[in-house]
Amino acid sequence: MLKLQSLKGHGSMLCANTMWGLMSPVAKLVFIGGVVGPLVMTNLRVVGAMLLFWLVSLFMPRETVRPRDHVKLFVASLLSIVFNQGCFIFGVSLTSPVDASIITTSMPLVAMVLAAIYLGEPITGRKVMGIAAGAAGALMLIVGGSASVPDASHVGSTRIWGDLLVLLAQCSYASYIVLFKNFVSRYSPVTLMKWMFTYSFICLTPFSYTTFVSTEWAALDFESVAGIAYVVVCGTFVPYLLVVVGQKNLRPTVAGMYNYVQPVVAAVLAACWGMDSFNPVKVLSVVLIFAGVWLVTSSKSRAQMSADGDAHSADGRS
Repeated sequence: MLKLQSLKGHGSMLCANTMWGLMSPVAKLVFIGGVVGPLVMTNLRVVGAMLLFWLVSLFMPRETVRPRDHVKLFVASLLSIVFNQGCFIFGVSLTSPVDASIITTSMPLVAMVLAAIYLGEPITGRKVMGIAAGAAGALMLIVGGSASVPDASHVGSTRIWGDLLVLLAQCSYASYIVLFKNFVSRYSPVTLMKWMFTYSFICLTPFSYTTFVSTEWAALDFESVAGIAYVVVCGTFVPYLLVVVGQKNLRPTVAGMYNYVQPVVAAVLAACWGMDSFNPVKVLSVVLIFAGVWLVTSSKSRAQMSADGDAHSADGRS
């Protein structure tokens, strides 16, 4: 039973991060059209996912959320959606895409430290090696796929503030998967997400309303509409459901490691679209990323280390 839950968690996180990896190039194609920008896309993601979660909830058994749990859902929405997506978008606008991509590799490390502090999860040598291997592979993919000429449009203090905002986005999401690991088991994923996206909508609307209503929607072509549909459904609605499943069945550090799958997916898609090509360095990057995931997954949890200690104590008494 435990193994089945673990497989369900791994499958959920793999699928979610694969969809997020595909979302980045799809969203870029939409942005090229010039009609929809990052802020409007964020608003579309939140509004679209909120409506879909409420629609699905109508066909499921009704769950009553305790009043005090609404406060926790509000905080969870801030960490996993509002601060995570908002800080990342504004951060990318102030810094270079390469800097932003590199900083995103810090999320599993932050999750490991927070899990050690808050949940008492051990920081083992195998876990550190796994995170280091995954980060090295992700960095090789990111740097290898970027232009060699630095982006001169983001310099000085502006770039620093952008880097800090992107880092804050990673810390925010890592805090969510650690602090709310036990809480997400109280309700179904649909109930959790419909309220979290509702609170996110309330928080984001004052900042995006003017831009949203002034967008020339009639200027969107079919490809842009299809891209937006993918971002809303397959880049937001489905992955956020799957992340709750992964969060319930995996340790936070293991769940966070799947963040490294996203650059792999983006690199594969770029190669398939003829935008890039695979070479030995990129193959090595992929090997390092999945080796890192395996090392972190196979590292012992606090419960396993306690069980081993109890077994040794029993052997000593016998």
